[in-house]
Amino acid sequence: MSILVTDRPFDPWGEIQARQAGRFARPGEYGATAVFVGTMRDYNEGDAVRAMSLTHYQGMTERHLQRIASEAAARWPIDDVLVIHRVGALAPGDPIVVVATWSAHRAAAFDACRYIMEDLKSRAPFWKRETLPDGERWVERNTPG
Repeated sequence: MSILVTDRPFDPWGEIQARQAGRFARPGEYGATAVFVGTMRDYNEGDAVRAMSLTHYQGMTERHLQRIASEAAARWPIDDVLVIHRVGALAPGDPIVVVATWSAHRAAAFDACRYIMEDLKSRAPFWKRETLPDGERWVERNTPG
């Protein structure tokens, strides 16, 4: 499992390819890869959003993400998990999060990926502050799945 919270921009597809190349020694070692990539929208709750800042509790956030990835691995027969989440200043279109799961079969890969992503959105200790045309606001709740 690989869990990373970073303030640096990242290429989700490059990260997935690098993890896959570094983790699996031979072709055909897994049968399915499920991927979720979240990017920053330029709108929320009916308002234009120019930028966003994401904050977190270092250490606590990483432990939470590690725990939920471990829970997914205990519930489904998955071979590997990759979670990368951005913090700091973001602009519309920037990748915020990538969750990838590898398994022998698609159902386990899909289910584990969704489980990790839903927990991340609903319980992981991240806080968002949006910059709107007329000021800033804290995001009080996540949008529904």
